[in-house]
Amino acid sequence: MAVSPVRLHSPAQACDRDCGVGWSAALNSFPLGHPDFDRCVVKPTLLEQTQLRRCSTDMKLLAISDLHLGYEANRNALVEIESRPGDWLILAGDVGETAAHLEMAFEILKPRFAKLIWVPGNHELWTLPSGKSSARGKFKYEELVRLCRSYGVVTPEDPYPVIEINRRHVRIAPLFLLYDYSFRPRDVSVERALEWAGEAGVVCSDEMLLHPDPYTGIVEWCRARCEWTERRLQSFRNDLPTVLINHFPLREDLATLPRIPRFSLWCGTRRTEDWHLRFNAIVVVSGHLHIRSTSYRDGVRFEEVSLGYPSQWTGSMTLDRCVREILPGD
Repeated sequence: MAVSPVRLHSPAQACDRDCGVGWSAALNSFPLGHPDFDRCVVKPTLLEQTQLRRCSTDMKLLAISDLHLGYEANRNALVEIESRPGDWLILAGDVGETAAHLEMAFEILKPRFAKLIWVPGNHELWTLPSGKSSARGKFKYEELVRLCRSYGVVTPEDPYPVIEINRRHVRIAPLFLLYDYSFRPRDVSVERALEWAGEAGVVCSDEMLLHPDPYTGIVEWCRARCEWTERRLQSFRNDLPTVLINHFPLREDLATLPRIPRFSLWCGTRRTEDWHLRFNAIVVVSGHLHIRSTSYRDGVRFEEVSLGYPSQWTGSMTLDRCVREILPGD
């Protein structure tokens, strides 16, 4: 079944001006950071209404992350994801390391689902020495957003869609927040954080490949993303329950890696520790850890939906079985 017509938010929060643009057109016409994202109603076109008007009782919101299509085994297995034409699929980051990997995923998955939602992981933001694109940091991210929009894929820069599942309206909020080295012991300063990780032989490839341009560092870029996203989420005044989606865990106590505990440094920010409560979340979706899990904090469900590297999943399950049901989820 297809979903009900998509609006940004309730009419009470809409601006006086009616955009009058369709859902697909909105994704492709709004520039990054457009101020009207959270003040206008996006009305579906007549064709979109025809596609969306059906009952959404059976619709599901699904998720997977860390497809890592740079690995041949993962690329070959991608076709195992079964078609679910009435459902939405979240791609929660680290689809691959290049725009070509994203395109491959979209070419295969877009015809199989009603809508795709993407948030970036750290790997997508890498600038590879041998890559076709030399764009770095924010500019690399903007390239990927434009690619997503060309496929009609929802990104963190687009209007947050509202869907109806089991007669319940839910706002889907894809986020891009990064990390700021704050998942570290309290007696370790941020200036000494990389040294602390290095003492255990731990270093992330991001330090060589993920550039913060035009910001002075990843900490500043993370702060800017968190502040901008926080304002967006606050504008809704918790009018609806939300599904928060971010590649990195929103809470430090969920960034637990038993084999490499000091890798937590590259796993999120303390700024988001209480966002599941502040922004009315019913589910929080993340990846990055390559440790699939379901956890609860304050009655809110947290889903880690990673696939991971071939050695972490091949031989034990099919790729399709790694696709996690987020909603209804009961």
